[in-house]
Amino acid sequence: MSPAGVAQRGKYFEEFEVGMKVVSIGRTVTEGDIVTFAGLSGDYNQIHTDAEFSKGTPFGQRVAHGILGLSIASGLAVQTGVMEGTIMAFREINNWKFIKPIFIGDTIHVVLEVQETKALPRLKAGSVVIELDVRNQQDETVAKGTWTALILMKPE
Repeated sequence: MSPAGVAQRGKYFEEFEVGMKVVSIGRTVTEGDIVTFAGLSGDYNQIHTDAEFSKGTPFGQRVAHGILGLSIASGLAVQTGVMEGTIMAFREINNWKFIKPIFIGDTIHVVLEVQETKALPRLKAGSVVIELDVRNQQDETVAKGTWTALILMKPE
């Protein structure tokens, strides 16, 4: 068992290698997701919540909040199980770019690729930089950036 009694099924720091790739399952973004996120965040921008207004925008329809896409991507990354029970802390989001809109009905998935690892023995963990490439059902990148996470080392 890892800290807080969570069963470890994720990889320990030593098991992360530069170039390692993991692909998440897909998830379809719904109108309910957008409405719920608007309520949670307080972001009721018309591009997200007003179908008639959105018809007159360059996108021609409502789009998901960029941060909603990032949040869903985070959940998809966690659902891969690669960090389950071994993540100590989520440290940074780096160089995040929103590249294409996510529309209602789009199904997104995430390709995770380890970019860098650095042992931090004092913490009994290591820093892992992971690139996240969020893709839609046409396999087009809709958002991209890197995360830095602290991952536990194997227990002695």
